[in-house]
Amino acid sequence: MEDLFTPPAAPVPETAPLPEFTVSEISFEIKRFVETTFSHVRVRGEIFGAKRADSGHWYLSLKDENAVLSAVCWKGVASRLPLKPEDGLEVIAVGKITTFAGKSSYQLVIESMEVAGAGALLKLLEERKQKFAAEGLFDAAHKKALPFLPSVIGVVTSGSGAVIRDIIHRVRDRFPTHILVWPTPVQGEGAAEKVAAAIAGFNRIRPGGSLPRPDVLIVARGGGSLEDLWPFNEECVIRAVYASEIPLISAVGHETDTMLIDYVSDRRAPTPTGAAEFAVPVRAELTAQINNLRARLLNSGLRYFSERRNYLDGLSRGIPNLEQILQEASQKFDDRIERLNNAFKNLLSVKALAVEHANLRPYCIQNIIEKKQENLNNLMLRLSSVSVEAVLKRGFAWVRNQDGQTVYSTAEAAAAAGLNLTFYDGSYNCGVPSAVNTAPAVKPAKTAAHTRKKDDLQTDLFDF
Repeated sequence: MEDLFTPPAAPVPETAPLPEFTVSEISFEIKRFVETTFSHVRVRGEIFGAKRADSGHWYLSLKDENAVLSAVCWKGVASRLPLKPEDGLEVIAVGKITTFAGKSSYQLVIESMEVAGAGALLKLLEERKQKFAAEGLFDAAHKKALPFLPSVIGVVTSGSGAVIRDIIHRVRDRFPTHILVWPTPVQGEGAAEKVAAAIAGFNRIRPGGSLPRPDVLIVARGGGSLEDLWPFNEECVIRAVYASEIPLISAVGHETDTMLIDYVSDRRAPTPTGAAEFAVPVRAELTAQINNLRARLLNSGLRYFSERRNYLDGLSRGIPNLEQILQEASQKFDDRIERLNNAFKNLLSVKALAVEHANLRPYCIQNIIEKKQENLNNLMLRLSSVSVEAVLKRGFAWVRNQDGQTVYSTAEAAAAAGLNLTFYDGSYNCGVPSAVNTAPAVKPAKTAAHTRKKDDLQTDLFDF
């Protein structure tokens, strides 16, 4: 038999120990690797969760169908962005990837951002248009007529651009009118909010103050890309135009550019110059027309003058009364305030009525108890009035024979061996000497032997 030989096992080489890192060291190494590898990247994705902090920084996320990337845009960069970050907008963000050791996370620090394509903005524009149209912001019923000859024109635009100069020159050429300019940025971060604030500011000017109130407003901007004109599609601007009590003309971009402000404004002008033409008529044309009318008036005589006066009276009734419009709006506002103030009072009244109803129930129970007590007292008085003692006190006497039976007639009295007369203060026995009984009268108990039939017209006074 062959000897089996088992060779000895080979020695296991010793493994070198792994290097040890602190948490801060490993976080620093990861941060250095990420920031070195992804120091400058372009990322395309859809914005969601966009939020502006009080510091002015923007925090948002970019997503596609498979992943989500956190991102931050510092205040200085955000102020230079051509558009405001908004959920649902597809963009291309340029920046670097960095880590945040405090949460073991990574994020994109945005250095610039642009719309991924005109289609994304147009899609968002169409969605907003449908939303505002569904709310009735574009309805023709809400549009106000422009004044024929405004004494003051308010203009919201850039204070240093060519737009305001074009408007001033055009108004001066047609019909010189006082112009108030509220300068605002017309593109970039915060432009929409400042344009909305300017519209609201003009509406807060009251007639008769130190600053004249405009009769018509013009919101104007020159041409540009869709991104440059985007502030005039923002919700704050649309709602400010809708809420304006002063008629407003929109003149944003060129004739082919259509922003959401054009749908909600009272009149859309193709250009800022066209807005000035809508705001004021041509003075030379008006002068020529007036001279012609004056000549016809002089030649027509009194009859023609009378007819013209009636015609002008008819026209004056068709001119909108701005003061009445303001009064109706103010009345509606006062009504809402009154309804709000009365809401709490009505609530207190309802609660007080409920408490009153709760108190009424114990009152009804108490009233029933008092009525029952009153009925009981009346029954007690009636019972007391027909008692033996009460009858005897009214002057009656109870006549009984020697057997204690009541005597009803003289014949029964003659047949009795003796009579007992009971009064309210005692008894007296007839035929028995010294038989005056001072004991209180006691009603005798009825016996089975008392079978005498009473007179049909006479009842026992003491039989109860």
